[in-house]
Amino acid sequence: MRSGVIAQKVGMTRVYNDAGEHIPVTVLRMENVQVVAQRTDDKNGYTAVQLGAGTAKVKNTPKAMRGHFAAASVEPKAKLVEFRVSSDNLIDVGSEITASHFIAGQLVDVTGTSVGKGFAGAMKRHNFGGLRATHGVSVSHRSHGSTGSNQDPGRVWKGKRMAGHMGQTRITTQNLEVVSTDEDRGLILVKGAVPGSKGSWIVVRDAIKSGIPESAPRPAALRTAVTEGAE
Repeated sequence: MRSGVIAQKVGMTRVYNDAGEHIPVTVLRMENVQVVAQRTDDKNGYTAVQLGAGTAKVKNTPKAMRGHFAAASVEPKAKLVEFRVSSDNLIDVGSEITASHFIAGQLVDVTGTSVGKGFAGAMKRHNFGGLRATHGVSVSHRSHGSTGSNQDPGRVWKGKRMAGHMGQTRITTQNLEVVSTDEDRGLILVKGAVPGSKGSWIVVRDAIKSGIPESAPRPAALRTAVTEGAE
């Protein structure tokens, strides 16, 4: 089990394959994704790596978190996410993961917070058909209809699909294909739509149902010190 990565959603565009067919893709950008801490089985009871992405101003970082980042010798991060990994895929603290962590053609699971829609009716929220257009229905064509029975149970069941707050929930879309990656610019192009608004933080992992390709870098695609010096 390898670590995932943290990226920001840039937006959607399209690219063309060798056959001239256009493929809709979501562009994800990785920025300063570094290992901030490790979790080991001996000390914590499980094995994981804590990654940080983006940059945060020191004045806006709590004092306790400043010490946490200082212990790892990394700049304060805007986003922290912990990834469970196997013991042979632990990554050293301070290492930076690049977009080459994923390879073209690989399937990934993408997690994000969906766009909030506010208060929505039953037709929009649950795809209800609504009431009839005529034959006695007035004003309430888009209402959800009956919500329960009279005598038994005499109340509305918990979980009844009704109007309410829609969106702004954590959603995972599985088995999206990685079309291409750009290590220099830190871009990952994923086929199809990804939950979340532009600029939101997205978590990308190896697809749990498809496994890890043999050619995928292990434990991760790390930026070397030579590349950092050249930049």
